[in-house]
Amino acid sequence: MAFVGDRPDFVVGREGEEIKRDSYKDQGIAVFTSGGDSQGMNAAVRAVVRMGLYVGCRVYFIKEGYQGMCDGGDNFVEASWVSVSGIIHKGGTVIGSARCMEFRERPGKLKAAKNLIKRGITNLVVIGGDGSLTGAHMFRTMWADLLEELLKNGDISEAEKTKHSHLNIVGLVGSIDNDFCGTDMTIGTDSALHRIMECCDAISATAYSHQRCFIMEVMGRHCGYLALVAGLTSEADYVFIPENPPPTNWHEILGDRIKSARAMGHRLNVIIVAEGAIDQDGNAISCEMVKKVVVDETGMDTRITILGHVQRGGAPSGFDRVLGSRMGAEAVLALMEATPSDEPCVISLAGNQAVRVPLMQCVLRTQAVTKAMAEKNWAEACALRGKSFLHNLDNYNKLISLKPPQITEDAGIARDGFNMGVMHVGSPCCGMNAAVMAYVRQCICRHDVVKGIHDGFEGLLEGNVEEMTWSQVTGWVGQGGAFLGTNRTCLPGPNLPKVAEAFRTHKLDSLLIIGGFEAYQAILQLYEARGQYKEFCIPMCVIPATINNDVPGSDLCVGVDTAVNEITEICDRIRQSAQGSKRRVFVVETMGGYCGYLATIAGMAGGADASYIFEEPFGVEELQRDVRHMATKMNEGVQRGLILRNGYANSNYSTEFISKLYSEEGKGIFTVRTNVLGHMQQGGSPSVFDRNMGTKMAQKVINWMSEAMRKNRQTDGSVHCESRQTAVLLGLRTSKYMFQPVDELKSAIDWNHHLPKDQWWLKLRPLKAILAEHKEDVIYTALNNK
Repeated sequence: MAFVGDRPDFVVGREGEEIKRDSYKDQGIAVFTSGGDSQGMNAAVRAVVRMGLYVGCRVYFIKEGYQGMCDGGDNFVEASWVSVSGIIHKGGTVIGSARCMEFRERPGKLKAAKNLIKRGITNLVVIGGDGSLTGAHMFRTMWADLLEELLKNGDISEAEKTKHSHLNIVGLVGSIDNDFCGTDMTIGTDSALHRIMECCDAISATAYSHQRCFIMEVMGRHCGYLALVAGLTSEADYVFIPENPPPTNWHEILGDRIKSARAMGHRLNVIIVAEGAIDQDGNAISCEMVKKVVVDETGMDTRITILGHVQRGGAPSGFDRVLGSRMGAEAVLALMEATPSDEPCVISLAGNQAVRVPLMQCVLRTQAVTKAMAEKNWAEACALRGKSFLHNLDNYNKLISLKPPQITEDAGIARDGFNMGVMHVGSPCCGMNAAVMAYVRQCICRHDVVKGIHDGFEGLLEGNVEEMTWSQVTGWVGQGGAFLGTNRTCLPGPNLPKVAEAFRTHKLDSLLIIGGFEAYQAILQLYEARGQYKEFCIPMCVIPATINNDVPGSDLCVGVDTAVNEITEICDRIRQSAQGSKRRVFVVETMGGYCGYLATIAGMAGGADASYIFEEPFGVEELQRDVRHMATKMNEGVQRGLILRNGYANSNYSTEFISKLYSEEGKGIFTVRTNVLGHMQQGGSPSVFDRNMGTKMAQKVINWMSEAMRKNRQTDGSVHCESRQTAVLLGLRTSKYMFQPVDELKSAIDWNHHLPKDQWWLKLRPLKAILAEHKEDVIYTALNNK
């Protein structure tokens, strides 16, 4: 799916054809949610309604899922633009969901088909799990027979049968378990992980105080994704998941692991159990069984916490809001482009792209996982879950197996590893500490020495360097900020001789910099000075970490997800603060440097009416147009508006100017309030995504770094390398992590504004506009009648 222009008059479909505004006026679309609820469903419903209205369709809610489809009547509600206003931040599903035995039988399907035909609906968006999607597929295959029977019974006319001869179905997967094969993430999974991590962080605090062991049960009857990622991002001592069950002697393994952790000085232990956990013989593993093992083996004070439906509750995360919005919009386009010969599809996430995948292909693969587990083919079950699951499992197994080597200077055993430098350059952000923790422990396990450089290059020049220890980084994964300290103003360029001397003094064999655009600049300056200073001829790598998301060579940076969630939550609170006020508009200023990523993505997640960024020039004409849009919404029943502005969007049209303009032009229609969020966007605890990304990137860097140092080790033990392939940035491109030479990225940068020239997320701007807009003629009328 691609959108053309700022406020487009058409979108571009799958085959490149134009789908014009109001080009499907005779089409009827219905959207319903079925099965278990999940956070983000409302964002998908909102997107289906507004994109459907954009292309000219009549859009209906079907309340209470398949049950409402069978019952008809008031369960069918024609949707308007305003009817989905103010729902994007709500958990669950506002149109209801229900299990329906009636729909499983033919009489129930006949009733459902009749209710759809009488309203002219032949396009369905199904939001649910594999059972709901399979039911929709069966309904579609029976459609022709159902119409024949309805005609024979006199329930529909020949004309109705002819007009509605084909039923189109598109599925969206709403499930917190992430148990549907064919998509990287299902709607609701990220939010559920947020709930789990909030509980895990809270439990860790009390466990640390009392030196306790806590056992947490999380959801996932047949899928261990939630437990696996929660374990990976919380430093859990053990994780029980159904796809990768422990051997039958797990009691001994668990006891030894807890004892080993205590011997290393750990004051707390966390064990995470998926509700469907089993051993390799298929025997269920419960929290009570795990508790008994821990108590019998260690005598520790052990408690059990079962999270239950807390994981389904609460507001959706920023990720799930954007995911639901993108999938909902793509579903409408898929329906509009469908032909009778097309297979029903499900909208999936592949990297940062929303794609269409054959529905039954995904369903059969999901069922194959269950079959593989029943046959105790654990390797196949994990492989069928997909690459993301396998990568998380591999990273967890590597991290959990790490132990500090029993090597001491007193024992007279010489260290044979490398001296690995690590520092931060740029502004602090969440996820930096997680990356350092993973890097330090993996280096120590390889018998390397990690030299932590405090406060960036300023600290290096002042000699603020220390050897980092195993216990020093305990608990860092869940902490925000940058414990090593950082500096964005002191770069090596003006101080190259002193920096080279410092490298020589501390005998650095490699350098990892975790930071923002300045971190990239630093490595580039060191690489370009290799001809003058041999000390810089060592492997060097950048892990991009900044809330600005402005580092070249990476679609996303560590820290961005947390910042988006902070902004989204703050905007939710700001809107809530005006619950008793009518017709109020909030103008909110975000950070991000010259990059408009935060304003755009948080704006989409928060349901903003407009977001102003540097990359998309705007002037008085655009501002006045948006005021007219706001006036229309207020006159049609919307009570609160939200405007986001990137801090560097325009030096003349400041946040204060925009606020005053809206205040003046909106007199008599709405009032205006201004909020500058400031450094709150950099604070808080890192999100699950940022913790996972930080640890994953550190794992990849240490493997790359170790190989580069071994290949370039000289006879005297030193490391010397001159290839451009040894000064790199590790970036996430779509769904792949890539090591890219820093000098090759120079041409892809707008150096005046510290921005990559190609930014994938700009393609989402028109979608955000579509989900927030009205037709221009209506807007002019509303403002003129103020």
